[in-house]
Amino acid sequence: MNRTRNTVPHFATETEERAFWESQDSTDHVDWSKAEKVRLPNLKPSSTSISLRLPNSLLERIKVAAGKRDVPYQSLIKIWLAEKIDTSGTQR
Repeated sequence: MNRTRNTVPHFATETEERAFWESQDSTDHVDWSKAEKVRLPNLKPSSTSISLRLPNSLLERIKVAAGKRDVPYQSLIKIWLAEKIDTSGTQR
């Protein structure tokens, strides 16, 4: 089926583009039948650095637990937080 597609406007900012796509159906602008698969192996999720004050004894216990699992302690904290959020969301 040949269909006339709307052109995608030029965006000054990412925020402007995000607002546009939140209110539009992409099939009005893109012929997805011509899409090709793409791999982005170096794409990393964005993250924000925070400061978190922990009692020394708690931090040492976390480091010991991380050492037993052979992972960096900051990674273990992220894993535990993600697991807690996932299980908390399913309990309601």
